Amino acid sequence: MSTPRQPLIAILALPQSSASVIYGMYDLFHSAGRDWNAIVTGEPGPGVLQPVIVSAASQPISVINGISVRPEARLDEIGQPDVVCVPEVAVDPYAPCADSFEREIEWLKRCHAGGAILASACSGALLFAEAGLLDGHEATTHWAFCDAISKRYPRIRMRPQSALVVSGEGQRLIMAGGGTSWADLALYLIARLAGIEHAMQTARVNVIDWHAVGQQPFAHLARPRHVEDAVIARCQVWIAEHYHEAAPVAAMVRLSGLPERTFKRRFQKATGMSPLEYVHTLRLEEAKQMLESGDEPVEAIANAVGYEDAGFFGRLFKRNVNLTPAQYRRRFGAMRKALAPA
Repeated sequence: MSTPRQPLIAILALPQSSASVIYGMYDLFHSAGRDWNAIVTGEPGPGVLQPVIVSAASQPISVINGISVRPEARLDEIGQPDVVCVPEVAVDPYAPCADSFEREIEWLKRCHAGGAILASACSGALLFAEAGLLDGHEATTHWAFCDAISKRYPRIRMRPQSALVVSGEGQRLIMAGGGTSWADLALYLIARLAGIEHAMQTARVNVIDWHAVGQQPFAHLARPRHVEDAVIARCQVWIAEHYHEAAPVAAMVRLSGLPERTFKRRFQKATGMSPLEYVHTLRLEEAKQMLESGDEPVEAIANAVGYEDAGFFGRLFKRNVNLTPAQYRRRFGAMRKALAPA
């Protein structure tokens, strides 16, 4: 009996990427079908996928953190892969990057046109956006990049709360969020290409926990940015210390000296959020810190950050963080306590 063809997965190596993602995906794809058998029977399995690290040139690449990555093939000699994986790219999300990745973007377009699945980890989705492949589709990336991509590419429907998004024609555009959600991406691809049992076995061998709650619990909700509007900047400084007070938006209006409608319009333009949204995000971020580091009752934390109604606070927290306050404390409070001795 002939051996089934192993799907070819091209992992794109870029100087702006990290070795951990490039080699982490490489290792998981090689693990599928091999390592579970080694544990259960004592003999490694044949493997079910064929990962290969590719780049525009053949010489070793010094990636971020200075680690040298040696490509196994050039883009012009790999042929048509079944899957292309793009790791994160450490670039300014607000600046155009097409010129820096011209050869890679053209190659991605050709691979997609030829029927390949394109998958990105973290900010690697920027290359898909620059290629125009995400227009009209849902997408995700690291939560810190979502606002920038939404502004630069308004035709993309960003889902910042999601750790994994599958979209496009034939569901051939797959994007993972930030950090270690690249492992979710690898497991999804293993399941799709080789079957769910191989994915589950790979997860067990490598002790991988699926990011079922998405990115929201990990996101820094209030993303304050420096604003050029001096009046709004002064209000930002004030609200950073007084977010817990009653009627903080009305207080900022008074501080600004502007008519209320003018203030709200300028605040939205400067920060990308309404004044009330901004207050809520500051309060929730402080609540997250309190839940992680202490054992005060949730009702006391709600009051401390400015909410008299603990029920409203709980619903708002769940909507924005995707966990209840109690769930958040169990997840991240335990993590902080475990790390505290270090």
